[in-house]
Formats: sequence, structure tokens, C-alpha cells
Amino acid sequence: MTRVRMVAAAAALAAGCVAAFLGTNGQATAQVWPTRPVTMVVPFGAGGAADVMARTLAPPLSELLGQQVIVENVGGAGGTTGAARIAKAPPDGSQFLLGNAGTQAISQTLYRQPPYNSVTDFVPVGMVAQSYFVLITRKDLPATTLPEFIAYAKANHARMQYASAGVGSTSHMVCVLLDSVMGVEITHVPYRSTIIALPDMMAGRIDFICDAVETAAAQIRGDTVKAIAVLAPSRSAVLPELPTAAEQGVGKLAVSGWYGLFLPRGTPDAIVHRLSSAASTAMDTPSVRERIESVGINMVPAEQRTPAYLARQLPIEIEKWAVPIRASGLSME
Repeated sequence: MTRVRMVAAAAALAAGCVAAFLGTNGQATAQVWPTRPVTMVVPFGAGGAADVMARTLAPPLSELLGQQVIVENVGGAGGTTGAARIAKAPPDGSQFLLGNAGTQAISQTLYRQPPYNSVTDFVPVGMVAQSYFVLITRKDLPATTLPEFIAYAKANHARMQYASAGVGSTSHMVCVLLDSVMGVEITHVPYRSTIIALPDMMAGRIDFICDAVETAAAQIRGDTVKAIAVLAPSRSAVLPELPTAAEQGVGKLAVSGWYGLFLPRGTPDAIVHRLSSAASTAMDTPSVRERIESVGINMVPAEQRTPAYLARQLPIEIEKWAVPIRASGLSME
């Protein structure tokens, strides 16, 4: 047999083996995936709310999948830099995204030309948890209730500043909603994560942050910042004494965020469902449940951790956040 024929025969055999390996429904893929470490991309800086969630989820996921799940922070542009990386990644299960309302819903309206289509460029794996937000201020800001804060902001908005985890992040958009409700426009100072912004607020350079409970709770308990209101449908289990905005007479500030896992478009169904199953099992692990609930992250029921649920919910989330974005007139290139 000539060398050319030998090469052709080897290529044909390899192709046949790959086809047989993958099968028609990807069952073989699920049986062997993953064969090497897998990267969970967190599209925000280290130490922030999404990072806490990822580093809590990674160890049990590693054990369940039989390969290390490496957490990699890829921050920038309100989370869209990291999300765009997964949108363009090979659909082989080697990388997946811990996305949230900011990266997957808010981005679709905020940017005139979003760097990806959240619905068509990703495969939903499942929602894993829900996040509440809390309005926190510098200690010396002369307001202790939400009505007092609104009155102060209306009188002093021209010289006030608030921080967020980046333009288009959920923490940014919650504060945009707050501005809209108050009827003022306060200067926005974006950071790579709210955890980085906290020292500036404690030093008096920033006036307030609409932060996730899971990153704000420790500072609230440590009395380094002032908590004004929970900006969510109900009180937080870790801040039971802090009333919601609705309880203080401002019902339009009852919002919540979420975390969900996403793979690149074209990833085999078997990989999607194996990761979804492993993530759901990990969330039911007592150590994980105890850890995330202790920092203020809320569990979601098992039926919301499926690919089908997240696929149905994502367009609803996109439209939900489109309303305040359009009302604010905010738009990004």
C-alpha cells in the first residue's frame, strides 16, 4: 500500500471511530466527558458575588465530574468580555460560563450591537441560584431609611457618585432603576467588581452601591458601611432586620438577580445534560447549601436548574430588564 493510501485509510478509520464514539445521540460523549480539566469562566473580578458562587460550586463539581473545574476570572465590560469568550469557544465542553442577568439579559438591550446573542450563541445548562441586592452607603451619609436617602439624593445628586461591577452589570442596572425611581441622575463610577469599590466607599470617595447581598453582608455586619434597604421581593435571610424597599414605601425596587451556567452553541446534548445534572447535585450538597445560604445567596428549586427552564426564562429576563434600560435612555456602543 502506498503512503498516500495508508494515510487516507488511517484518516477514514479515525473518522469512523469518532462517529462510532459520538453515536447518534451523544451518549458515548457523556460517558467519557470530561477527559481533562474544565474551565468555569467567571466574567467578573475575583472576590465579587459571582466569584463567591463559582468557588463554592467548583469543588463539588470537580468531584462529581471526575476532573478539576478551574475557576478563571475574565472581567471587563460589565461581564460581556468573559461571556463573549464562551460564545466563541469550541463546543467541546472544555469551557463553560457562570453567567447572570447582567451578562445574559441586560447586555442584549444595553449595547447597540451586543458582542453575542444570549439566546442563539449559548446552550443553557441551568439556573443555579438567585441573588438579592441591597443599597449600601458610606457610613457618614446622612440617611438611615430609604425615604431619607431619596430626599438626600434629590437635594445632592449633582455631587454624588455610585459604584458598580462595571457598565451593564446587574449592580449597575439596579442603581439605574433606583435613579429612575428617584427621578435623578447620579454619576456612575464603574469598577471591575464591587468588592474593589468598597474601600473607596468606606473612604468616602463613593456614596453608595447597589450591591449583591453576598458581598455586602460582611461589610454590613462589620459596621463598615450603612445598609439602607433590601432591593428585592423579600428580606434577606442573612440580613433579617433590614426592611425591603417595598416595606419602606418604594415598591418599584423589588428586583432580583440570578446565576446560570451556559455552554457554547453546538455543545452536544449529552455534555449539556451531564453538566446540568452535576451542577444540580452539587447545589444539593449540604456543604454547598450551607455556604451559599450563609453569605446570602438563595437556592432555587431543582426544576429551575434544568436546561429547559433556563431556555424558557432567558427571553423573559431579557425583556424584563429591557424596560428600565429603555426608560433610562442608557445605551452603550
